[in-house]
Amino acid sequence: MQKEKLRNVRKRKGFTQQQVADYIATDVSNYSRKESGDVKIFNDEWEKIARYLEVPVEEIYEEEDPKPIFNFDNITGSSGFGNNVNGNLYCNVPEFLLENQRDYIEHLKKENQRLQEEIKALQNK
Repeated sequence: MQKEKLRNVRKRKGFTQQQVADYIATDVSNYSRKESGDVKIFNDEWEKIARYLEVPVEEIYEEEDPKPIFNFDNITGSSGFGNNVNGNLYCNVPEFLLENQRDYIEHLKKENQRLQEEIKALQNK
């Protein structure tokens, strides 16, 4: 589901995807996927984007589409889960799910780094 409210406000305010991506500390391709609805926008990102666009969050916020629940009952193999080839277990995980997890890991790494810097700053006071 595209984030039409977000896209419309961003364009109305005259900002590019690159400018918003820079502000929320991500690359433009990731931000583009967020705006197109392919990648989740986290609550803190909604707040940052709203602050950058100088609008209330409610003016740009749109609910995320619920992600499909995967049923692995139809996957076969000696273990009952995935294919066992030469002792390696393989499972077909959709790419969008992997990408979403990669994005979340990157988000957590950045948040961890920010918190570590905040701790150091507090310790130096």
